[in-house]
Amino acid sequence: MEDKNDICTFLTPGGNVSSFYGRQIEIKHLIEQQGKKTASFIVIRGRRRIGKSRLIKEFSKYFDHFYTFSGLPPDKKTTAKHQLEEFSRQLSRQFKTAFARYEDWSDAFWAVGERVKSGKILLLFDEISWMGSKDPTILGKIKNFWDLQLKENDQLIFVVCGSASAWIEKNILSNTGFVGRVSYTLTLDELPLKDCVKFWTDNISAYEKFKILSVTGGIPKYLEEINPKQCAEENIKRLCFMKGGFLVEEFERIFSDIFLRKTGLYKKIVSILSDGPKEQHDIFKVLGVKRLGRISEYLKELELSGFITRDYTWGVSEKRDSELSKYRLSDNYLRFYFNYIEKNLSRIDRNAFAFKSLSSLPEWNTIMGFQFENLILNNRKNIHKILNISPEDIICDNPFFQRTTKRMAGCQIDYMIQTKFGTLYICEIKFSKSTIGVNIIQEVKDKINKLTVPKGFSYRPVLIHVNGVAEEVVDKDYFCKIIDMETLLNVDD
Repeated sequence: MEDKNDICTFLTPGGNVSSFYGRQIEIKHLIEQQGKKTASFIVIRGRRRIGKSRLIKEFSKYFDHFYTFSGLPPDKKTTAKHQLEEFSRQLSRQFKTAFARYEDWSDAFWAVGERVKSGKILLLFDEISWMGSKDPTILGKIKNFWDLQLKENDQLIFVVCGSASAWIEKNILSNTGFVGRVSYTLTLDELPLKDCVKFWTDNISAYEKFKILSVTGGIPKYLEEINPKQCAEENIKRLCFMKGGFLVEEFERIFSDIFLRKTGLYKKIVSILSDGPKEQHDIFKVLGVKRLGRISEYLKELELSGFITRDYTWGVSEKRDSELSKYRLSDNYLRFYFNYIEKNLSRIDRNAFAFKSLSSLPEWNTIMGFQFENLILNNRKNIHKILNISPEDIICDNPFFQRTTKRMAGCQIDYMIQTKFGTLYICEIKFSKSTIGVNIIQEVKDKINKLTVPKGFSYRPVLIHVNGVAEEVVDKDYFCKIIDMETLLNVDD
C-alpha cells in the first residue's frame, strides 16, 4: 500500500480524482517556517508545469485562510493598468467584497493588508513577474507592503512565486530592497523517479515507463496527462503527434510565458543543445557571435529557468571544478520537441503525420541516449545509494571530459564520481532497445585508457542500462555494478 503521507487526492474541476505525489521534503521545509514566532516571506521559483501552485495549494491545508493573487499572462497589449485592475477584481473575489477600482498598487496592497492583520494566513502572489513586469515601482511597493503590514501578523506566511526564475533572481533575490526580508527560497525541480512511477500501476515495465519519461522527464503536469490504460506509444502519439495534443503547442506557451522579451535567441540556443552538450565557445561559434555580448546572460537565464544545466568537469588531482564546462539541455521535453515535434508541425496540424513505431523515428537511439542520461543525472542520488556512497564522501561528480592536448587524449565519461578515498566510479549510461552485448566492455576500457588517472587512484566501472544486458556481460564480471532502470525507479529515500 502507498503511504498516505506520500499521496494526496482531490477532485479536479472536471470531477476526476487527481493525485499530488511526492514533495514531502519541500512541504516539510515550508511547514518549518510555521514554527517561527515571526511572519515569513518565501520565494518559490521553477519551470512552468513543475507544480509550484499545486505545492502551495497542498501547503495551504495547514492554514485557516488561503488567499491567492495571480498576474495576467504576458501579452503585448497588457499594460500595468490591466494588471492592477485584475488584481483589484481578484481582491474583491478573495475577500468577498464589492469591487473597488484602485489607481495605485500601494492602495490595493493596503486593502489586502487590512484584511490579513491576524490569524493563520497564507498569502500567495503567483506569477509575480507577470504582475510586476510593466510597472517599475511595484517591487518597492511590495517591500513596503511587507514592512508596514504583512510582517505585523506573526502567523502569516507571504509567498511570491514565479516561472521567470531569472526575473525573480534579479528583481527580488538580488535586489538590495529585499535583503534580510526573504526567509526562505525554494527552487522546485523535477519529480524524482520514485515519485514519477506512481503515475503508473505496478504491472507496467520499466522500459515502457522510460519511453514516457524520455518525453516528459519528471514534470508533474506532463505525467498527469498520461493515460495509464494506454501503452507508451499511444500516449506519446496522442500528446505529441496529434493536432491539439497537449505537448504539441506546449513549447510556445512555456517560452512566451517565461522570458519577458523576444524568445528567438533562447530558442536558437536550446536548438543548438538539442543534439548534445557543448562548450560555451562552440555555442558562440554556431550562433556566429563573439564571446562578449548578451549570450552569456541568455545562457544563465535558461539555466535558472531549469531548461539547461552547466556541467563542470574537474581535475582529478586538484579535486576541484575546473573552468571547463559544457552546457547540457537537461529538459527532456524540449529535446523531444526540437527533434520530433517541431520538424513535423505542419503535418501534425493536418493530421497527416504517421509512423510505424517510436523506434522508427530518425536517430531514435541517439536521442534516447541523451534522454536516458538526463534522467540519470537528474536522479544521481539514486546512483549514490545503489553504490553505497555517502554524500560526504563525494569530492566531485558530474559528466567528465578532458580536452585533447599534446600530453593526453581527449576523453568523455557519461558520469563520474570521485570520492575522498581515491576511488573513481566510471559510469557508462547506455540506452539500447535490445540487450547490451559484450562489446560494451571494450568501449568502456577504451574510455578509461584515455582517462588521466593519478597514481594511487582506483577506478570502478559501472554500467547503467534500460533494457537488459547479455549474460556474457555479467559473466565477464568486469563491472563493479550493473544497474538497470527497474532498480533506479524503485530507489527510495
